[in-house]
Amino acid sequence: MNSINSMLLSLPGILMAISFHECAHAYVAHLMGDDTAKDAGRISINPLHHIDPFGFLMLLLVHFGWAKPVPVVESNFRNRKLGSFLVSIAGVTMNIILAMVLGVIWRLLSSVIQQESFDSIMILAVYINIYFAAFNLIPIPPLDGYRILSLVLPYSWKYKLYEYERYSFLILIVLLYTKVLYIVLTPMVFVISTIVFFVTGPLG
Repeated sequence: MNSINSMLLSLPGILMAISFHECAHAYVAHLMGDDTAKDAGRISINPLHHIDPFGFLMLLLVHFGWAKPVPVVESNFRNRKLGSFLVSIAGVTMNIILAMVLGVIWRLLSSVIQQESFDSIMILAVYINIYFAAFNLIPIPPLDGYRILSLVLPYSWKYKLYEYERYSFLILIVLLYTKVLYIVLTPMVFVISTIVFFVTGPLG
């Protein structure tokens, strides 16, 4: 029952993190000249437009999952390199902003809505967005960190990395179950948390 209750309390945060993250990718792509995602209905914060059923189930069960990728045609960008960078960083940036906004809302309303469930949902949502941002910065395909890294690498390095893209899911699974993933995430979570809590103040 505790695990089910925890899952229900974390569900709003997970849905918000996914929806705002993917919507940000789609919207920035539109601003940069590519309407592929817009035409696919992805400029939306409706979770149903972004959820991959299996990836969402994995996210709930093992805290590792994925959404439907936002379709982007980089050749449509007015400035291809700048567009690719801004679209790649948009989702992570949105999760950090969302964590700040939710933290401020919780601080303003916690004394008015004196409900333990409200506190739990809001605080969990803040931390979920922090971890979502940190996770997406890992430089492994298809995560945003890999897309950002590929923009600055020499072509010869990018070509070599492309050869290993097919193994990216397996690499992530291995990192998850050997706990190496948490070692990688810890410094990024610390930095992002510091930024968020500078705005919101400490939570809890």
